[in-house]
Amino acid sequence: MENRVRVVIAEDSVLLREGLTRLLTDLGHDVVAGVADAEALLKKVAELDAQQALPDVVVADVRMPPTHTDEGVRAAVRLRKDYPDVGVLVLSQYVEERYATELLAGSSNGVGYLLKDRVAEVREFVDAVVRVAGGGTALDPEVVAQLLGRSRKQDVLVGLTPREREVLGLMAEGRTNSAIARQLVVSDGAVEKHVSNIFLKLGLSPSDGDHRRVLAVLTYLNT
Repeated sequence: MENRVRVVIAEDSVLLREGLTRLLTDLGHDVVAGVADAEALLKKVAELDAQQALPDVVVADVRMPPTHTDEGVRAAVRLRKDYPDVGVLVLSQYVEERYATELLAGSSNGVGYLLKDRVAEVREFVDAVVRVAGGGTALDPEVVAQLLGRSRKQDVLVGLTPREREVLGLMAEGRTNSAIARQLVVSDGAVEKHVSNIFLKLGLSPSDGDHRRVLAVLTYLNT
């Protein structure tokens, strides 16, 4: 087939690993290896490299033995560094922003991050595998939504001056304007001006009333 790709699957669940293998092979792709942990994945790719038979793409679970924390994504990041021509598609039970960000650091070519639920959508999953193998990107919509949401929050705080950030930080500690003024050795009026600017830059209107202070602090904490 025109878009036939060579795949290595790294998944500790035998049932899911065999299911992915069957799914891909039934659609004409070559699953050249299936392994159960990150160490075996790195070893297998190195062996294939020595044979000048690198896969087009690696499909790996984010969490794998022995600790089931971040072994899979660590291996994926290493593979992207050592074998830049090999696509990497990681599967996760739920969105983990830190792992997604680490995987996407630098170039986003040949990289994917999907929730495992997407595997049930066979055509979309296989299309993602082929796309990543060809140097494209495949990101789960939920991953995109969370990363964009975080980016928007960070962009809002970027508009604050260093002094406004300092004032907002003290607000987050539960301090009143008078207490903040004493801490910064400035007048109460100066603090009130900073607080007003913070509300304005965070898009908190006077109609939000006393809740503006709470909303401003929540925005700060959420970043």
